Amino acid sequence: MQVRAIITAAGTGKRMNSKKPKVLHEVGGIPMISRVINNVRNAGISEIYVIIGESSEAVKEILPEGVKAIEQQEQLGTAHAVKQAAELKDLEGETLVICGDTPLIRTKTIENLQEEHRNTGFKATILSAQTDTPEDFGRVLRKENGTVKAILEDAELSEEERGIKEVSAGAMIFNNKALFNTLEKVDNDNEKNEYYLTDVIGLLSSKGQRVGAYVTRDANEIIGVDDRKLLAFASRILRERVNDALLEKGVTIIDPLNTYIDESVKIGMDTIIYPNTVIKGQTAIGENTIISANCEISNSIIGDDVEIKHSVVTDAEIGNGTTVGPYAQLRPGAKLGETVKIGNFVEVKKSVLKDGAKVSHLSYIGDAEIGERANIGCGAITVNYDGVNKFKTTVGDDAFIGCNTNLVAPVTVGDRSITAAGSTITDDVPEDSLAIARNKQTTKDGYYKK
Repeated sequence: MQVRAIITAAGTGKRMNSKKPKVLHEVGGIPMISRVINNVRNAGISEIYVIIGESSEAVKEILPEGVKAIEQQEQLGTAHAVKQAAELKDLEGETLVICGDTPLIRTKTIENLQEEHRNTGFKATILSAQTDTPEDFGRVLRKENGTVKAILEDAELSEEERGIKEVSAGAMIFNNKALFNTLEKVDNDNEKNEYYLTDVIGLLSSKGQRVGAYVTRDANEIIGVDDRKLLAFASRILRERVNDALLEKGVTIIDPLNTYIDESVKIGMDTIIYPNTVIKGQTAIGENTIISANCEISNSIIGDDVEIKHSVVTDAEIGNGTTVGPYAQLRPGAKLGETVKIGNFVEVKKSVLKDGAKVSHLSYIGDAEIGERANIGCGAITVNYDGVNKFKTTVGDDAFIGCNTNLVAPVTVGDRSITAAGSTITDDVPEDSLAIARNKQTTKDGYYKK
């Protein structure tokens, strides 16, 4: 069966009070439209059309390869939006119509909606849910035989119908030809003078065509995000889903309501995540690791038995048994071996620290390679930038860099060598050596009295 999807994404989202299109606002670190496209694709639908507004170039720019954008120059309602895909009207098969601002509809739910549609032979099948607060949604009216009669907005309901709690999610799957033939009969005789896609359901039913509904158990799936409050709510629901899945896999999350983890993140069992932590992107964390409160980690690989305290880690790699922080920053390109120690107020950028290396406090390590078991003293820095170019510093195995040493790159300190505290090292230091590069101390007795 040929299946395609039309995603309506032309709304400006005035209630967002934003300069960017509504569907580009992120839920769980991903724009809503991208999330909907991913869910549709994962449900096995590869032919996707997105209806965009006249000035939605920004939406078009983020559409993945193979997804076609169709412009709706005038926004005259949801039925009018779907009609813009007129090139599909004579095709066989099925068409899913789904809103670009419904990021909580799961892939599994889309699959179930398709299965319900095919198993029943309906001309159209809507996604619906039961809710105790149906006022903001279109209500699903059913016939005595249980099929769907119509979808009505709140203003169109009789007093008796106001008690209906089944509502439409805005996602529907149709026999393609039935959809486009019926779109021609939709009028705009309503309060907003718009052409509603939901009217297709009533028209099909009135002509004796069977229309059904797949009822999702999770009413949160049907939410359309129209303002910042709903955006925050949708983000919270998604966060709960992600955290619940991690809890089931053996991860300890001390306070799930205040822990922010993208669904793309992978975390091993017996790892503990403390509150107010943000973990984003393509991050993978091993087993038995501790991520303390107030950490921010993105696109990083973290091993087993690691401890990170109140630190920022971005595009970095951390080996097994390593400790980081408190208040450290690992910038892109930082690669820490096993049992490395990065202490408080240490910054590491585009550097390799081999197994057992220590940078315990108040240091900057940039564009460097630090050998095994090397010890970098307090306040030591790699002077990697001359104002135009950046250069590499190499520190050998078992070397000791004294406190407040400036390593002016390009420079190499050999294995087992030592730099005296307060030195500015500009020349290479051979193995097994002591380098002292500072002025001899001068003491003037009685200077205070003068």
